Amino acid sequence: MNTSFEFVGQPIVLCATVVDNGLGSTLVDGYLGTLTTEQRTLLHLLDHRLPEGEWEAPAAVSQAGISAAIHVQRKHVPRTLKRLETRGDIIKSKRHVPGSKQRRQVYGLSQTGKTTAETLRTTILAQKVRCDGEMKTLLDLRKGGQATLDLLSHIDEGMSYHENPVVSPVSNPEGVASLDAQAGEHLVRRLFARAWEDGKITKDEQYLLQEVVEFLGMHPERVRRLSNEARREQKAPPPEEIYLDMLRQALIDGELVDDEIRLLETVRTAFGFDRLTHDKLLAEAKVTPHRSENVETYRMTLETALIDGVITGDEGAMLATLRASLNVTEAQHATLLAELRDGVNK
Repeated sequence: MNTSFEFVGQPIVLCATVVDNGLGSTLVDGYLGTLTTEQRTLLHLLDHRLPEGEWEAPAAVSQAGISAAIHVQRKHVPRTLKRLETRGDIIKSKRHVPGSKQRRQVYGLSQTGKTTAETLRTTILAQKVRCDGEMKTLLDLRKGGQATLDLLSHIDEGMSYHENPVVSPVSNPEGVASLDAQAGEHLVRRLFARAWEDGKITKDEQYLLQEVVEFLGMHPERVRRLSNEARREQKAPPPEEIYLDMLRQALIDGELVDDEIRLLETVRTAFGFDRLTHDKLLAEAKVTPHRSENVETYRMTLETALIDGVITGDEGAMLATLRASLNVTEAQHATLLAELRDGVNK
């Protein structure tokens, strides 16, 4: 589905892929953070079936859709899918996805995967949670047709149900996104700041922003908010700084995946960088970035909190206080978490 909206009278059409976004267990609040990426993938694909014998497939079963729904950074999805494929739990094929110009790799559950996912879902839905002062099973709380992961996003670590999600995917127009999604929002906001520098967004800039937003699976209303915020701030960063930031994020696990390479090529061309500039910035991105003493201090504390793979509520509060005292930004926090998590899960 394509959704058209305007920025100061200038229409922009962005692919509104309705998917959830976020990162893995250590970066996701609530009950969802207790499930592994493989478990979340199985539950997601169980609720979003790959159509048999059709040339088109929904965006939800593409890598972008899966990445967003299971709260895992896009670049880590191929690794998770490969493990499930090796175990014989999923199948894959290339189909047309609405809003995409070319066929995409899409995924579905094998018979073994369906059995595993159904058993997992039955076990989870039988668990009891606290809701309005009463103990109810998750099955009792599930609304007709509600996706399992959507239901679980309302459960906190103490197994209490909340009317609003504990963490909101970037495919939703409002709500606080996961830390990984916040990093994506930060990048989009910087791109908008650059685009709004001359007071208008050109067609080339529209295309670039469309590519980035489609890659992240971001809701148009959320995009509109980020655009308006950037327009008000009018603090446009240099294009080299934006590109370097993208390279550093893409290189968190030491490699560039195909989708990232295509997106970076689009951005490089839009910014007018030649190959020499790309190579220079890539070399800089590969070098461990210089961090202040405060950021290094925070990183060591964060690493200690992640020893058991989960950040508890008390640890989260302590880290928030430490960020404030050390002047560590949310973007720096998200980047450090992504780096540490990837180091743990390799």
